[in-house]
Amino acid sequence: MAETDSANEGGASPTDRSGRETLLDARGLTKRFGDILANDRVDLVLNKGEIHALLGENGAGKSTLVKMFYGSLDPDAGDISWNGKPVSINNPAAARELGIGMVFQHFSLFEALTVVENIALALPNPGNMQNLAKRIETVSRDYGLPLNPGDIVADLPVGIRQRIEIVRCLLQEPQLIIMDEPTSVLTPQEADQLFVTLQRLAKEDCAVLYISHRLEEVKRICHHATILRHGKVVRECDPTRETAASLASMMVGADVASVSSGDGEAQVGQTRLTLQQLNAPAATPFATALNGVSLDLKAGEVVAIAGVAGNGQGELFDAISGEMRVSANMVQIDGTPCGNKSITWRRKQNAAFVPEERLGHGAVPGMKLSQNIVLTRHSTGDKLVGGGFVSNAEASNLEQRIKKTFDVRMSHDDPEARSLSGGNLQKFVVGRELDREPGVLVVNQPTWGVDAGAAALIRQALIDLARSGSAVLVISQDLDEIFEIADRIAVISRGFLSAAEPATQMTRERVGLLMAGGAETQGEVA
Repeated sequence: MAETDSANEGGASPTDRSGRETLLDARGLTKRFGDILANDRVDLVLNKGEIHALLGENGAGKSTLVKMFYGSLDPDAGDISWNGKPVSINNPAAARELGIGMVFQHFSLFEALTVVENIALALPNPGNMQNLAKRIETVSRDYGLPLNPGDIVADLPVGIRQRIEIVRCLLQEPQLIIMDEPTSVLTPQEADQLFVTLQRLAKEDCAVLYISHRLEEVKRICHHATILRHGKVVRECDPTRETAASLASMMVGADVASVSSGDGEAQVGQTRLTLQQLNAPAATPFATALNGVSLDLKAGEVVAIAGVAGNGQGELFDAISGEMRVSANMVQIDGTPCGNKSITWRRKQNAAFVPEERLGHGAVPGMKLSQNIVLTRHSTGDKLVGGGFVSNAEASNLEQRIKKTFDVRMSHDDPEARSLSGGNLQKFVVGRELDREPGVLVVNQPTWGVDAGAAALIRQALIDLARSGSAVLVISQDLDEIFEIADRIAVISRGFLSAAEPATQMTRERVGLLMAGGAETQGEVA
């Protein structure tokens, strides 16, 4: 492990680390929520022209810290200096006026508005909307994140919504950009373009505070890293001199377990999920039609579907889960046609579903975790409902079991879903369905925004479920994840699905070609 330095010892000079000038200097920042000490006397120095990684497990205090920098939270104690002068950042408008921009992990967009309208709301002087639309087109094109200013946000996939957040931040011409998991919904190609953008901004003396659980990209682009654990700064280091494993160990305080797929090839059984020439028209002008999608998913295996955001992943999930009805024979669970059946009917057939968007789709923000369990498991034989009444005791027991098994960290028992950090909510939503031990599991982006330890836990649980005789279908944009857990890999492109091929015979280059459109030519033989 490389030698580390500590910003907590001896104070920060105006030109710390490679002669860079200090932009933001935080000293002793403390924030408490009830009995939970989210940040405990945190010191952090951000320098101009530096891409600085903020690392830690889910619940380590990263989001709390950056919300104080962005004015969304007030510190209980501590001081912040900006360009050498003490400042109070009382709200996000004050942060933006200073020159601090933020790209959130959970999108802060109005779905009923257009791209240009959402961006205009964040700018102090947006000016003429036509001129702003032209600026958006120019900036988004220059940075390799093209946007159509007139698109309605509700009609856009998650990857495009992330582009809006990034471009909206860039249009504010910030001196500091805070990025919370910016590549979690980007393709490798989009991520590469973002890295070029960030490196260019750094050369222009912009500072970047970069939160990510993808440690290889931290090693690739970050100049410095601060590691939080349980609200405290525990280490600082040069990530380019570390390994992904050593960074993960610093985050969790122990070695992170590797994911094991078991011995040899998967022992597959009968077909449990069948997609048979699945066709579905685009629901909106901005949606993607499904074209002849066919797939057999067998007991004992994990099949992963790769693809660029917006190529039909959401529509495919909706058709399999029952949120979108299709002809009966197009979707079959254990040989029973169910394309025209409800979600509840499919759950009664021992199928489970984890959607891409955890907050709002996978869980109701204002409802307690136990209540969110009831929403998806009231009809699945969990003794949650009897005689028309909900058993709160049984719901509470399940909440505690999921919390323990999947290490879901929370400030108190049975909180509202929106109070959890993104990664902890993801562990809960995935854990809620895995706990059922379903015969068929379909999960969309299983480890979006979770740390290395949590990602390993979820991925291992998916493999273990398959090896127990279930059939697992994973839709993911993370190629590292796909190659780590999949027995077979297919690619979706413009609503066409390629044939699912053994993972051992696939390469990243081949997957990339299929993502770029090659799946269309294979749709008929999938």
